[in-house]
Amino acid sequence: MMSDSRVALITGGTRGIGKATADRLLADGWRVVVCGRTAPADEGGAVFIQADIRDAQVAEDLVAQVKERFGRLDLLVNNAGGSPNVGLADSSAKLVERVIALNLLGPIYLARAAHAVMVGQAEGGSVINIASVSGKRASPGTVAYGAAKAGLLSATSGMAMEWGPKVRVNAIIVGLVEAEEGQDDHYGGPAGVARISDMLPMKRMAWGADIANAVAWLASDQAAYVSGAELAVHGGGEVPAYLGLAKG
Repeated sequence: MMSDSRVALITGGTRGIGKATADRLLADGWRVVVCGRTAPADEGGAVFIQADIRDAQVAEDLVAQVKERFGRLDLLVNNAGGSPNVGLADSSAKLVERVIALNLLGPIYLARAAHAVMVGQAEGGSVINIASVSGKRASPGTVAYGAAKAGLLSATSGMAMEWGPKVRVNAIIVGLVEAEEGQDDHYGGPAGVARISDMLPMKRMAWGADIANAVAWLASDQAAYVSGAELAVHGGGEVPAYLGLAKG
């Protein structure tokens, strides 16, 4: 099957990693659908569908719309996610529920709906879950987020076992990602970004294109035997804080 007949659905595909992934797949000849709660100013060649994937019925309807429009679905990228930085003791039950719904339940809802389409296709399909280092280590300030991402990694391996050989399921473990223009206050402004980047083995945070390249490979025929994998795209990881403290 030629790439220009393949169809991808990317959640949270209007900005950041999702936008970079949409741009990469479009350049590779894919037909791309992106979803989000707010329409982008420029869809950049992708089809936009407004959707809040935390709702199971909305997730199922989203996949149904893609199938109705294009007749197939070859790739689902579960990218939508995130969490405000707030201590668990100060978080409301509603906030915890919303974070887990966005980062774990939504991806599961969409994967189930995508599987129903992909399993009926001769070529099958692929699901790629965008996970986080927060799911592999302590995540102070975003405890529910870290728990959800850990659950997403478990779901990835479980779905890969259940759904082979027609549907491959993999996860990308993302580390620190360079914020979009005007958003570097999250890392303490330009000076903070410089300090953090110097700490990392690659001397920079990830760019959206780094994650997009990993998605493109996992979705390609070159990764035809890769399923249930956790691909770390974190540039070598984060140096433990105690090493810096030990050096004074």
